[in-house]
Amino acid sequence: MELNPGDKTEEKRKHERLGSDSALTVVENVEGEVGAVGDEGEEEVANLKVVQPTEQWQTLKPGEAVPAGSHVRLNLQTGQREVRLGEEQLKHWTQDHRNGGHVPSSFAPDELKQAMKKIKEDLNPDSVASKYRSLEELKKDMAQLDLLVETDVQIMRRLLDQFNSSSTTTEQRLNILLELEYLVHQVDNAQTLCSMGGLQLIVEGLNSSDFRLQEKSAFVLGSASASNPVVQVKAVESGALQKLLTALATAQPLIVKKKVLFALAALLRHFPYAQHNFLSNGGLQVLSELFRADGGGVLRTRIVTMLYDMISEKVLISQAGLDPVLDAAHEERVHQYSKVSVEAELLENGWCRLVPLLLESTEHDHREKALRALLAMAPKCLDEYRSDSSLLGYLLSLRDQYQELVHSEMILGDETGYFAEIVELIDTLLVKMK
Repeated sequence: MELNPGDKTEEKRKHERLGSDSALTVVENVEGEVGAVGDEGEEEVANLKVVQPTEQWQTLKPGEAVPAGSHVRLNLQTGQREVRLGEEQLKHWTQDHRNGGHVPSSFAPDELKQAMKKIKEDLNPDSVASKYRSLEELKKDMAQLDLLVETDVQIMRRLLDQFNSSSTTTEQRLNILLELEYLVHQVDNAQTLCSMGGLQLIVEGLNSSDFRLQEKSAFVLGSASASNPVVQVKAVESGALQKLLTALATAQPLIVKKKVLFALAALLRHFPYAQHNFLSNGGLQVLSELFRADGGGVLRTRIVTMLYDMISEKVLISQAGLDPVLDAAHEERVHQYSKVSVEAELLENGWCRLVPLLLESTEHDHREKALRALLAMAPKCLDEYRSDSSLLGYLLSLRDQYQELVHSEMILGDETGYFAEIVELIDTLLVKMK
């Protein structure tokens, strides 16, 4: 007995009444894929016929497929499958018919056939397995990749071997130095370079007749020495300090002198033993000649910053030395800094008159560094400052200029207070000079 598909209310009541004994079972294609009735052989897939459901139940024949979203039921009395539009399809179908439109199928027949064929192929285990490599093959490939990936140590060894080779050109050596400079930023790599003997090669490069090799060698040395006490000690033992001072004292392009100053500052920072040797070897005299010769101010700023750092380090370590709770290592550092007579050397080499020249720069940053250095040198240089009438006049002029800039900052709402800080430095120095 077939239910009247047009009477939905009656159908629902019968379903509820019959329960599991109902002669009809309604199944919705919830997977959203096309269903096929009958065998799934290659011949059926090739000859697949797609039924276009309507609002009425219709009987499905073996080998027929239905679009996604259709309602399919099994008539237990006849043993046949029946199909009609799903709820969503039926809603659109009814609306389209009201407008006189046409209900398009969800898929073209050819698309459905190709989809069914692909499903059958995907269900074949051999076909799926053939697309992937076995676990053993993957492990083998990964092992080969590990062999191809060089560690930093291996890279540095290879670079040093190439650098030492007689067949290596100057251009290749320059590229090798750039690669090494990148690697030695890591503390461990820089120390490993020392143990390999690479630092000695870098130090020897400071004496090269090719200024490009000098520049790159100084660059590597500075990067390796920065915040790396082990490398700093090895560099001083290798004679790097003397070679850096020689490079600064001889005629060299500006680009070389900038990198040499960078390496020198890195070598001296927080290393009182190197600072003591620097002063003993006439380092301040070399820097004073370089300061006077630099009209552009690029080197002057670097030199003054280096001097300020040396003075500040000694002052800070001395202040910390007043703390009664100190370990033996700290006591030793205090003792080493006590041998660094940088303030007396600055006075002797005329730096009390040289540093004020940096105030003539138009760069705010240069002026700031000069003011900080002048304040740091004040305990030894106050008499020199007071006797320099041009310095007093210049400081007063600068204060007026920066007070106007502070006023402009306030109007613009700039809260950085940079110019106000410079005014404070000037006022502090003027108070000391009274």
